[in-house]
Amino acid sequence: MALNDTLADALSALKNSQLMGKRTCVIHPASKLIANVLRIAQKAGYVGEFELFDDGKAGIFRVNVHGSINNCGVVKPRHPIKQGDYEKWERMYLPASNFGILVVSTNQGVISHREAREKGLGGILLAYFY
Repeated sequence: MALNDTLADALSALKNSQLMGKRTCVIHPASKLIANVLRIAQKAGYVGEFELFDDGKAGIFRVNVHGSINNCGVVKPRHPIKQGDYEKWERMYLPASNFGILVVSTNQGVISHREAREKGLGGILLAYFY
């Protein structure tokens, strides 16, 4: 299995374990970006607790799945967003306004689009959850 986009693989593993009704999801390899995206999804209530296990290689995340993810995925290609353009991208990737989150990489770290809008930041669109 070729790992070209580890974030896409991680989010598809989350979605698949949710669809199969599993309580936990194993994501490997682990990375800081995946940890930051999982932290944002956890704050928004899409996933539960997650922990990192050392397997002697890149590491493994074990994530508790709540069953509240309807869909999640990465945005390809990764689009730059100006601070006023969030509504356009919400319409494109989320089913309704104020439903779901976009994950944005900014110069202040990886945050949700709502937090980026409050801070007046632009960034690179990474993923979505709803």
